[in-house]
Amino acid sequence: MQETILILDFGSQYTQLIARRVRELNVYCEIHPFNKIPKDLSEVKGVILSGSPFSVRDAESPVPELENIRGKLPLLGVCYGAQFLAQHDGGEVLPSKIREYGRANLGFINQDCKLMHGMSNNSQVWMSHGDTILNIPENYDIITSTETVEVAGFKVRDEETFGIQFHPEVYHTTEGAVLLKNFIVDICGCHQQWTPDSFVETTVEALKQKLGNDKVVLGLSGGVDSSVAAILLHKAIGKNLYCIFVDNGLLRKNEFEDVLYSYKDLGLNVKGVNASDLFLDALVGEEEPEKKRKIIGNTFIDVFDEEAHLIQDVKWLAQGTIYPDVIESISVKGPSATIKSHHNVGGLPDFMKLKVVEPLNTLFKDEVRRIGRSMDMPSHILDRHPFPGPGLGIRILGDITREKVRILQEVDHIFIQGLRDDDLYNDVWQSLAVLLPVKSVGVMGDERTYENVVALRAVGSTDGMTADWSHLPYEFLAKVSNKIINQVKGVNRVVYDISSKPPSTIEWE
Repeated sequence: MQETILILDFGSQYTQLIARRVRELNVYCEIHPFNKIPKDLSEVKGVILSGSPFSVRDAESPVPELENIRGKLPLLGVCYGAQFLAQHDGGEVLPSKIREYGRANLGFINQDCKLMHGMSNNSQVWMSHGDTILNIPENYDIITSTETVEVAGFKVRDEETFGIQFHPEVYHTTEGAVLLKNFIVDICGCHQQWTPDSFVETTVEALKQKLGNDKVVLGLSGGVDSSVAAILLHKAIGKNLYCIFVDNGLLRKNEFEDVLYSYKDLGLNVKGVNASDLFLDALVGEEEPEKKRKIIGNTFIDVFDEEAHLIQDVKWLAQGTIYPDVIESISVKGPSATIKSHHNVGGLPDFMKLKVVEPLNTLFKDEVRRIGRSMDMPSHILDRHPFPGPGLGIRILGDITREKVRILQEVDHIFIQGLRDDDLYNDVWQSLAVLLPVKSVGVMGDERTYENVVALRAVGSTDGMTADWSHLPYEFLAKVSNKIINQVKGVNRVVYDISSKPPSTIEWE
C-alpha cells in the first residue's frame, strides 16, 4: 500500500507548490481537479484543499463533493479551501475590509491544537486573499489569528478537519513546513517512506509485471527525463527496450553526436536517426508558435512510427512525461489553464496502435534527478539543463530557416560553453538563447550593419513551475556578448532577459 495525500486543485497558482512540500516530507501525493475526486480512497491518508482565484461568494465558484472525505479522513483547507468549508457549514465569508496580500504574523496560536504544535509566537505567514471568514459555525474553534484576521485558522470539533487562511507552502511562511508536517505525519499518520530508492524498487517491479516480455520503444532526447525513464525500463526489461534518438534539425550544435556518445556506456540499445531535412522542410514559412509545435510533434510521430515498424512486435511506447506535463495538460473548469500544448501528452494517433508507459509521470523534475542519482547515472546527463522537445524551433521567433538555425546554434554554443568554462552552468537551472525577429543597426569596423538581435536567458528554479532570472556577473555577460558578436556572422546585438516566471514563461514561445 502506498500512503497518499490527495490535493484537490481549485486553480491556485500555488497548488503544485503544496505537492512539492508534501513530497519533501518523503510522502507521496497526487493533485486532482476538485471535480474529479478518485472513487477509490483506500490509500489516501489525508486531503488538502488548495487556494483558488475564485471567491466562494461567486456563483460559478468551485464546489467539491466531500461526502466521502469529511469526518472520514483528515482534511486541511488552505485559503479558498478554508473559506469554502466555513461557508458550506453555515459560517459567513465577506469581502475583506483590508485586502491582505503579503506577509503577516500570527499573534495568537493555540499550541494545544495538533496542527499548530511547535509554531512560534509571532510566526510569519503569507496571506493572499480578498475575502475574510467573518463568522465561523458554532462547532468551529479558532486556532490562530493575526492582528487583522481573527479567523486565520480553525478546527472543526469532533473532526480532524482544519482550515487556514494563509499559505503554508510558500517560502515566506517561515514555519509552513512545521505545520504541514504536523498535518501529514502527526494527524494523517504518514510514515515518510517515499524515497528515491523505494521509488526505483517499486517502479522497476511494477514495470516487470506490466510489460512482461513485451518489446518497448522509447524516444530518447538526451535530456534528464527520457534518460532516467530509459534506465528504469532497462532495469525492468533489459534488451526488450529499443531507444530511438531523432535529429530534428533543431538540436544544439553537435548535439546529435554528443548525445549518442553519452549513452555509449549505459548499456542501452540506441539508434540515431537523422531526419533534419524532413523537419526543416515541413516548417518552411510557418511563424505561429503553436503550429510550429504541432508540425514538429507530428513529424516526429511520422519518423518515430516508421522506425518503430522496423522493430518486430513492438507493443509499447515509453515516454519521459513528468508530473507538471500531466497537470498542465489537464483542462477543467477552475484549475490552472493550459499554457501551451505538450507534444508528449494527450495520446497518440490511432494508427500507431501502441500502448503507452510513462514511468515518471508522477514525478517533478528535481525528483527525476534524485531518482537518476539513486541509480548512479552520470552527472553530465542528470545535470543537463532542460531542453524542449521542439528544440530551437521555439527559440527562433517567427519562421524557421536553415540559416537561422545555424546562427542560433552558434550563439547557443558560445553561451552554454561560456557558462561551463566560468563554472556557472550548475548555478543555473536552465539557460537558452533566442533569435528575435528583429534587426538593428550596428557598426563593425567602418561599416554600417543591419543584422539580427539575440536574447540570452538564464533562470533559477527547482521544477520550472516558477523561476527567477539569474543574476549572472556583468563581466561574464560582457565577455559572452563580445564573443557572440565577433564570431557569429549575422548578429550585431545581444540582450539579456530579466523576466521572471510568472508573469513570463521560461521559453519565449
